[in-house]
Amino acid sequence: MASPFPERGVARLSQIWQLLVLALMGIALCGCSFDLGSLMPEKEKPQEAPKAAAATESAVSAGNVSEAQAHTAKAQALAKSGETAAALDEFNHAVGLDPYNAQALYGRALIYQGKNQHDFAIADFSAASGLNPQKVEPLLGRAISYLALGKVKEAAADLDEASEADPHNAQVWTTRGQAYERLGDRTKAAASYTKAVSLRPRDDAARSGLARVGG
Repeated sequence: MASPFPERGVARLSQIWQLLVLALMGIALCGCSFDLGSLMPEKEKPQEAPKAAAATESAVSAGNVSEAQAHTAKAQALAKSGETAAALDEFNHAVGLDPYNAQALYGRALIYQGKNQHDFAIADFSAASGLNPQKVEPLLGRAISYLALGKVKEAAADLDEASEADPHNAQVWTTRGQAYERLGDRTKAAASYTKAVSLRPRDDAARSGLARVGG
């Protein structure tokens, strides 16, 4: 399918999307249950499917929930120090103990995203979003993975929802601008970039996008 904008713009956007993934992993979400700090992607390895939580007839025990939280905290510390392989193991353990642990699901999604394992990332972002519908971070994360896979309409839908949930999140508006730019909707792209710049005047990605779409 032909690109709605020149190849040079496509190359620039590709660089921006890579930076977005790294930025998302490094955001300090003050007061948010999804704060993982900075995650550095390691060398790509063959994708392994996420460990599915074992189906249980009874509710997750309080002991399992507590243990899962401990593994999640350990995983977050490992992720912040760049030990993503060990962090992934801990997140897998946490999800196995408590499949409703949104923090672990979100953290694992960020690691998969950093490894360009976007299908797995999307699955975990979706699960985390379902458990915390009002949280913007899983929606933004899923949108970035959708963009990486070329599923631009799905990304735009997530970003529409995220921008309504948190209209003061500059990163959401910048990414929304990129999604609509790829869809060829210059009006929505310009409006999104303009909003991002109003919230974060030094947002180079938003300023560049605004210049491209003629806002």
